[in-house]
Amino acid sequence: MSDELNRIADALERLVPAPVGLPDLSKANVFIWNVRPDRIEEVSGFNNVNLNILRGIDSAKETLLRNTKQFANGFPANNALLWGARGMGKSSLVKAVFKKISESTNQLKLIEIQREDLSSINRLLDSLKGQHYRFLLFCDDLSFDAQDSSYKSLKAILDGGVDEKPNNVIFYASSNRRHLMPRDMIENETSSSINPSEAVEEKVSLSDRFGLWLGFHGCDQPTYLKIIEGYCNEYGLHFDLEELHADAIEWQATRGSRSGRVAWQYFVDLAGRKKLKF
Repeated sequence: MSDELNRIADALERLVPAPVGLPDLSKANVFIWNVRPDRIEEVSGFNNVNLNILRGIDSAKETLLRNTKQFANGFPANNALLWGARGMGKSSLVKAVFKKISESTNQLKLIEIQREDLSSINRLLDSLKGQHYRFLLFCDDLSFDAQDSSYKSLKAILDGGVDEKPNNVIFYASSNRRHLMPRDMIENETSSSINPSEAVEEKVSLSDRFGLWLGFHGCDQPTYLKIIEGYCNEYGLHFDLEELHADAIEWQATRGSRSGRVAWQYFVDLAGRKKLKF
């Protein structure tokens, strides 16, 4: 009988995760949320850029910096969705804004959460309640497909369910999709549902729960060149502008696209050719 009880106890323990043990939050500012088992892990090398080298997204930069400062200082702030074109600096902006604010305060902590772990986020929130630090939860490249129902967990977090969301937590996400779901998924709901309008509302209402929307759009050639000039000025690489522009345009032609990411990749190649270390 005792063996059977022990087996039942072991099975229940596997089904119900143990309470999350927090690391020493004073020793780092950046963490990753992992599951199996639940834990918050310190990030030793934070991959980020300086805020001042992000060009061509000035309005989004100013808005997100202001919103994050409000939150870090204990004032009301909105959850933010950064959506739009690939490679235009959505995730880089979140990390750059966090780095900028972290230079003046140790109270703000960044915790990155993977999209596939969103269903566990309530357990993370439970562990953060009552902490005197303020936490920015960040999910990069957030999107959902037709078989994925984890977006319903996120709805309760953004709006607050029966259990109120901790006021020391804010949620930022980046996505290539404005409504976080592919267009064909929404169109399928419209064509196959008994009540198409209600089905569509259910899908797109998730993005409505973000109080702050920041759109990122593909850059034109002048903006692309301005971004590269900004990198050169920041890292002290002096170059004839006509020669720089011609070389940069040829680079983007071989890639078949223009974006902040392509501009950075060009600059990395240029810095290597000019023996510049950074």
